[in-house]
Amino acid sequence: MKRELEKAIVLRNIGKYRESNELLVKLASEFNDDPFINYQCAWSFDVLGEESKAVDFYKKAIELGLPDEDLQGAILGLGSTYRTLGEYEKSKNVLHRGIEQFPNNRAIQVFYSMTLYNLEEHSTAMELLLNCLAETTTNADILKYKKAINFYSDKLDKVWD
Repeated sequence: MKRELEKAIVLRNIGKYRESNELLVKLASEFNDDPFINYQCAWSFDVLGEESKAVDFYKKAIELGLPDEDLQGAILGLGSTYRTLGEYEKSKNVLHRGIEQFPNNRAIQVFYSMTLYNLEEHSTAMELLLNCLAETTTNADILKYKKAINFYSDKLDKVWD
């Protein structure tokens, strides 16, 4: 099993997505209680653009339990997949729980902000994105204005007299 799983990951990494997916689907049917295989199988459907087939694998991987690093990826993957399928409330719920569990994961926050945008929660989405940008950038021009960006992030609709 381990060699086949490694082979599937290598195939994905070199762009042989269909072959990787076929191997992972086979592994998931043989080892359906393995959270890591379910996570990799979900991921393999995502890279093929077959997001609706990824959902159950992501859910199962999360339910079965993953180490934190993989769990963060699975939460992001499931939330992002729901968003691309137009299931914005599901996406919001998954990603919000991800932020609660992993408050320092900026990628989850960015994907959450995309979902908020889709839900027309534009102010909250922009606030989150601006704060992520100000806190993570290494760009000197942006860093000069970090304090102002953070200050205005939740005041975008305010007009100053």
